[in-house]
Amino acid sequence: MKPAQKPVLKPHRFLHAMIRVDDLDISLAFYLNTLGMRLLRREDYAEGRFTLAFIGYGDEEFGTALELTHNWDASPRAHGTRFGHLALAVKDIYAVTAALEKAGVPVTRAAGPMAFRPEGKDSADVIAFIRDPDGYQIELIERA
Repeated sequence: MKPAQKPVLKPHRFLHAMIRVDDLDISLAFYLNTLGMRLLRREDYAEGRFTLAFIGYGDEEFGTALELTHNWDASPRAHGTRFGHLALAVKDIYAVTAALEKAGVPVTRAAGPMAFRPEGKDSADVIAFIRDPDGYQIELIERA
């Protein structure tokens, strides 16, 4: 992969980093009670059989969050296999992914609506995934 040139359209904010957890209640107790973070939002995805809990020290609109992902049916994971991805906000996800792909960045999930929706919500975020030179996943989420 060749290094990406400065795209005209680019991410504009670091949204979150994601890790997988075996026991969401224990993890939430640690981050909230021990480290003093706040639960910013929690979403259950029954169809996908997972829960996302976003935690942090301030509002997601202005700060960065930690996404705790609990896969309901997963076996405990080995340390080192829990990191998921970094997430960045982009204004026009289709144009950004096209520009990045043209620059040689691997797009591992084309831009489009997220496959699952949280319980009780009708809309889904528009997302894409790219891979950095070391193979780490970066999620792009369309945000104004």
